[in-house]
Amino acid sequence: MNDATKPAVPKRAMILAAGKGLRMRPITDKTPKPMIKLDGRPLIEHSLDRLEDVGVTDVIINTHHLADKITRHLRSRTSPALDFSFEEELLETGGGVTKALPFLGPDPFIVVNGDAFWLDGPTNALERLAAEWRDDDMDGLLMLHSTVVAYGYDGFGDFYCEADGRLTRRPEGEIVPWLFAGIQILHPRILDGAPDGAFSLNWAYNRALENDRLFGVVHDGEWFHIGTPDGLGEAETYLQIRFPETKHR
Repeated sequence: MNDATKPAVPKRAMILAAGKGLRMRPITDKTPKPMIKLDGRPLIEHSLDRLEDVGVTDVIINTHHLADKITRHLRSRTSPALDFSFEEELLETGGGVTKALPFLGPDPFIVVNGDAFWLDGPTNALERLAAEWRDDDMDGLLMLHSTVVAYGYDGFGDFYCEADGRLTRRPEGEIVPWLFAGIQILHPRILDGAPDGAFSLNWAYNRALENDRLFGVVHDGEWFHIGTPDGLGEAETYLQIRFPETKHR
């Protein structure tokens, strides 16, 4: 894909890095989860590299648990330009994004979970999201991955996805084909009328689902659930086997 045919990727993004990472204890007793190293580099650096590679210019990072370790580590990074949204009390995903809206502006923006790690397939994952975004039809566009072949994941999945990308929630007690991979494009209007304080982005997803405005794109590369020390170890082993000679960005 040459520059002339590349989709217009949003210039602003947010990385959700405020969580306590309880399932990663004892590692996260002293290290915030986004600072845990994979392939020799903190998880958050991998995400920032991917955002920079597709032309994102400005990123806001919300922080809470061991926030100073994140800000100190990133203070010398100049691209993309970074801002920080410290949360004295955890605002959860929805509250965190809502607090950052003045920075993110009026246009669609990217949100990446602070522990997300993925490898691109034949196409760049963030560019695929941008290429599928339809402002007239969508309030949110989520990157999906296969429930049964995700590394380090043993859950039931999150969504059914129709041929046109429309999503429906997993019914109680069922296993569904697709999980949410923690990478998404949102329009600020998805948070119109949002509650004050802490709340989950699921509040916004549910409203968008009711209006047929939540869509998904299936990732065509590898995706890793870095939710536990075992999941981290599985990802590290995969990278060492597949890329034995060099560190993989």
